[in-house]
Amino acid sequence: MFSKLAVLASLAIFAVATPTGVSSGPANLCCDQTQTANSAAGAALLGSIGVVIQDVTGLVGSDCSPITGVGVSGTSCTNDPVDCQQFFAQSLIGINCSPIDISL
Repeated sequence: MFSKLAVLASLAIFAVATPTGVSSGPANLCCDQTQTANSAAGAALLGSIGVVIQDVTGLVGSDCSPITGVGVSGTSCTNDPVDCQQFFAQSLIGINCSPIDISL
């Protein structure tokens, strides 16, 4: 009985600690909004994908979509263009982001 409880508890901890959604590596994104990780909105976004606030050093972007061809004529992003270390495509959230200039 005890071993079954231990296995269930470890699976529950793993499920909480593992971010949800499909994650990809670095990406240039156009996000509707960006905020700091320790803000209420940033913390809520990180919590929704299971990321610990202390693990985030940059901005958190919400409602993001990939930008292709940065610096290419015709590239546009009317909100917050950012370069993020990780992009959770299913939830459209970018983490560890920094602003970029796409008007080159």
